[in-house]
Amino acid sequence: MFRLFHGVMEQAQQSDVQIGAKLIRIHFHSCFVEGCDGSILLINADGIESEQDADPNAGSATGFEVVDDIKAALENACHAVVSCADILAIASQVGVSLGGSDWEVELGRRDSRTANKAEANTALPSLFDDFDELTHSLSAMGLDSTDVVALSGAHTFGRAQCGTCSPCLYNFSGTGGPDPTLDSAFLNTLWQICPPSNDGDPMTDLDSSSPDSFDNNYFTNLQNNQGLLRTDQELTSGTPDFSQLVRRKPERVL
Repeated sequence: MFRLFHGVMEQAQQSDVQIGAKLIRIHFHSCFVEGCDGSILLINADGIESEQDADPNAGSATGFEVVDDIKAALENACHAVVSCADILAIASQVGVSLGGSDWEVELGRRDSRTANKAEANTALPSLFDDFDELTHSLSAMGLDSTDVVALSGAHTFGRAQCGTCSPCLYNFSGTGGPDPTLDSAFLNTLWQICPPSNDGDPMTDLDSSSPDSFDNNYFTNLQNNQGLLRTDQELTSGTPDFSQLVRRKPERVL
């Protein structure tokens, strides 16, 4: 079965090197709303308002077509055996393994028959959150400082729209200037990629040193004051617990 996942994912990666990052984001956003039950995969229908249309997902949660491809291949090989929730979990793991890391996936998830768009709007962390808001959201889910750092480490691959980091580049905390803690060379690079006009809302790498690899360079970037999102940059200026975890640069970030 896992070979089937690898086959579909490797083919998808040929045309979209970011597919692993896209799928792990979908999986995280699904798990954050009433558990890892695949509810984010449900589309609008009678009695269902899709979580895909919630503000944290609309226009930014992508890669669903690859989940559909995996589902079709699985149904052809073993009809009605693997749940969609497990498909999403395995696809996330395979996407990460293609980028350089791995972990064992436990199976047996059951699919949700309902979606909760309202909770997706209120519970999911925002890309514009500051560090305190992020930790509050995650602690409400029973996650501690180690979990926050590990989950943030998934930003070792993938890309973000410039609009998500522009406040830190041009109007940090309403100051009319950039985040003063950002590395100056990194800031100059971001100014070139993400101009104030933000025409077309271009994309930039979450991890500028190895954007397509799932490694621990993200933590090195943070120690060099090169965090793209505000919550990334503030990981090293949070409590000593967070700073120490970042300095340890765990070999596996999940």
